[in-house]
Amino acid sequence: MKKLRIGVLFGGRSGEHEVSLLSAASVLKAIDRKKYEVVPIGITKDGHWVTASDAQRLLTGESAPEGRHLRAGDPDATPAAAVLARGESVIVPPVPSANQTGSLVPFETDSTALHPSQSPLNLDVIFPVLHGTFGEDGTIQGLLELTGIAYVGSGVLGSATGMDKDVMKRLFAAAKLPIPKHVSFLRADWESGPKKTIAKIEAALKYPLFVKPANLGSSVGITKAHNRKELTSAIDLAASYDRKIVVEQAVGGKSGKARELEVAILGNDNPQASVVGEIVPGKEFYDYEAKYLTEGSDLILPAKITKAQSKQIQQMAIAAFKACDCSGLARVDFLMDPRSQRIYLNEINTLPGFTSISMYPKLWAASGIAYPDLIDRLIQLALERRAEKDRTSYNR
Repeated sequence: MKKLRIGVLFGGRSGEHEVSLLSAASVLKAIDRKKYEVVPIGITKDGHWVTASDAQRLLTGESAPEGRHLRAGDPDATPAAAVLARGESVIVPPVPSANQTGSLVPFETDSTALHPSQSPLNLDVIFPVLHGTFGEDGTIQGLLELTGIAYVGSGVLGSATGMDKDVMKRLFAAAKLPIPKHVSFLRADWESGPKKTIAKIEAALKYPLFVKPANLGSSVGITKAHNRKELTSAIDLAASYDRKIVVEQAVGGKSGKARELEVAILGNDNPQASVVGEIVPGKEFYDYEAKYLTEGSDLILPAKITKAQSKQIQQMAIAAFKACDCSGLARVDFLMDPRSQRIYLNEINTLPGFTSISMYPKLWAASGIAYPDLIDRLIQLALERRAEKDRTSYNR
């Protein structure tokens, strides 16, 4: 049997670049080379696409970067340049290996259009391991739709709605899913009228508050504010990452810290939910540092909750997945009020961290699907989604 050619796409221009490198390293290490021919594809922080001959060696830790050895990615210890500095520039877009035509055709060289069979990136499936802006917000998905190549994960709409926390919450509310109280506003509103914005927030919400950039992941740019002074600096930070800011009232209030529960989703039109897991952060909340840089956070699998609570969370997770029109994979995060035990839907992540220590693969491992098998299933779902898409007629 002919091996499928899989392009693992990593790096990117977002603040989660380093997390992407870690996820890609894990995928490249675990993917079954007997089944797949693997092509590592990197995107540098300044947006250049490269196929680096030494990317896999560096990503899998055979040549570890100098400096601190941390349990996960860190911009100082895992510089993008060290991983993606070498390689051959990609001058043609990825194209399907099969004789099918996408909307994006290769660039021309010497006035002669390159045939797909001549492309260095002649691929069956793209496995994007890109997190954050330009990776899971629908932009790369739009490019891949134009190429006609099957790819892992949600499409343009699911990716965009899953990335924008403001739009996401609107869809959750429309689906009658319980969410924390929140206020959304634009960076322009904050810059033109900070006092008015603060007044609007304080009239609607009670401290403590979580301030977030609407379009980012891995808790980058998120701050917990306990008072007006902290709120001001938190908004300034969030506004440096996105033009839209979301401020949420902390579940549990001042007297108790919410329990952080997570579920992994796998599938397309008929998705399945994993067991429920719980994260007990080593810090006040599960921020970027707690996720990737420091020890002390505990992962409890399965979470110590009742069967009824577990079933409720799994059903809500599937409903959230469908509300955002997602496909392939997602991790859905919940908050439980420590006093009332009420469960709130926090957010959905359409391209969650995919390292061997990340919650998404660990949730499926606890549910009976090993990491290499999970990669296989995601590739199959990508092919199934492409086949379903190809049934649609786009001309008269």
